[in-house]
Amino acid sequence: MLRRAKLIVAYDGTLFHGFAENDGVRTVMGVLREAMEKIVRQPVEMVGAGRTDAGVHAWGQVVSCDLPDDMDLDSLERRVNRMCGAEVVVRSTVWAESPDFSARFDGKWRHYRYHVWNAPKPNPFLAATSWHVAQPLSMPTLRLTCDPLIGEHDFSSFCRRPKVPAGQPDASMVRKVMVAKWSEIPIDHGVGLLRFEIRANAFCHQMVRSIVGAMVDAGAGRVHAGEMRGILLAKDRQRAGQVAPAHGLCLWEVGYE
Repeated sequence: MLRRAKLIVAYDGTLFHGFAENDGVRTVMGVLREAMEKIVRQPVEMVGAGRTDAGVHAWGQVVSCDLPDDMDLDSLERRVNRMCGAEVVVRSTVWAESPDFSARFDGKWRHYRYHVWNAPKPNPFLAATSWHVAQPLSMPTLRLTCDPLIGEHDFSSFCRRPKVPAGQPDASMVRKVMVAKWSEIPIDHGVGLLRFEIRANAFCHQMVRSIVGAMVDAGAGRVHAGEMRGILLAKDRQRAGQVAPAHGLCLWEVGYE
């Protein structure tokens, strides 16, 4: 007999071509599934809460899958973590309360963090998980750019529009943002790591990275903070400017009822 399980998974996305499986390339789900199938000795179909891009990290990715109902979940965790090393770690495994639980479709919100190392010189210990921006950024300005994002909006200006089959309507870029904020993380004798956090019911492709890119432009004085609302309302990808690099982004948490 099979039973639905819920896993919380962390990973360093540096050497992966994204989370979701893709033929011919190394992905997080591919490595995780291969390890689990060796342990349970049968195929394991997995569903993830979010399809993180190549180079993006996660602390709270959620995966649902069906496992033998007599499986020792603690033993499964230990064995998977030994096989996957530090690149992919199963932080917790529990039996789902519902047999129909889906990590993807039951998720009510996703919470991402993006880190910017804002100092003249790079930090080798943060280089893999933060974007180094040498030009000083204005924290008050960064915080002002958050206000227009709160609420339900069409985020076409900050998304890569997905391809749809001929004759089909375009996908909706409307998303509801509940949280958007910047903070300083004091380290290294007062030189701060800057953290952007955003929570929404769902995200479009490259949405967070595009938003961060536009915010950093404002923080550096290249655009005014007040232009953020205009960029959002324009629904024009060309208005948003640069896309922040993938390695500064982390899927931090997924919320369920």
